[in-house]
Amino acid sequence: MKAAILTHYDKNGTNLEIRDVPLPVLEDDEVLVRVKAAAVNPLDNMIIHGEVKLIVPYKMPLIMGNEFSGIVEKTGKNTTRFKVGDKVYGRMPLKKIGAFAQYAAIEESALALMPDYLSFEEAASIPLTALTAMQAFEIMQVKSGESIFISGGTGSLGAMAIPIAKSLGLHVYTNGSKENEERVRKLGAERFIDYKKENYVDVLTNVDHVLDTLGDRELPNEFKVLKKGGNLVSLRGLPNGRFAKRNKMSMFKQILFQIAGRKYDKMAAKNKQTYDFIFVHEDGKQLDRINQIFNKTHPIETSIDTIFSLDQINEALSKVRNGKSKGKTIIKIGE
Repeated sequence: MKAAILTHYDKNGTNLEIRDVPLPVLEDDEVLVRVKAAAVNPLDNMIIHGEVKLIVPYKMPLIMGNEFSGIVEKTGKNTTRFKVGDKVYGRMPLKKIGAFAQYAAIEESALALMPDYLSFEEAASIPLTALTAMQAFEIMQVKSGESIFISGGTGSLGAMAIPIAKSLGLHVYTNGSKENEERVRKLGAERFIDYKKENYVDVLTNVDHVLDTLGDRELPNEFKVLKKGGNLVSLRGLPNGRFAKRNKMSMFKQILFQIAGRKYDKMAAKNKQTYDFIFVHEDGKQLDRINQIFNKTHPIETSIDTIFSLDQINEALSKVRNGKSKGKTIIKIGE
């Protein structure tokens, strides 16, 4: 089969190599998926640059790719959830990525049936953002009736997180540019703050939870709108000791990340708040929940920018790296 291979980390970036490699060997708890489409994400470039090797230390050479859709070709002897011919999608297991290939052997616990109203390309664009939202709310331990501010919620994460938050009974607030207000309100946002007219820190107060998508420069303000004892989960800050402990990392890494995230922990401690960093992991059951929240009447909102072939993987990675995608960049692999 053809696969896009990373041979070494490079902080300045390096091209993936398209190679012919053997079909993956199927473990008893895995299914063999013929990959039809895979999405290219900033995470893929972060892996190439070596920016996540302390979180997940991959061995080289590495078949790259983190989220995908495809068709089940074969099932392991201990699998029970899927049959040959099923259309599935998911986030590749952290310890064994490899979506930029014609076939992948994947633990069945990472997979869910693909919504039948989506194309393979659309389905491949969903798992990372959907699971990020679900896992962030899980960390926050959200309860119906509470409030959440999703910073910069007009992008692909907001399109997933806002309706999920609404389905959980949360009061959702977000900010962004005025032209996105109607769309975001339809998704379930109760309050929309036009950042050109108002600063959210001047109009929000005592919010139960904050989902941060903006990172270091906005975290001080996000803590200001958070209530005493509230929770902030960040996609863009730094890992901290709580992150390392939650992911059962070694004591060395727990100490290392405790030092790295100390600045944010200190911000949170002033008002007995908590700071958590999220690095999304595979979870087929959470994707099943996504399939229940959305349906043909209220479909998952997808946005695809450009579709490339596997041979064009480096062009696709460059496009994402340069921030030029207005939706998901997709690699079409199967015919």
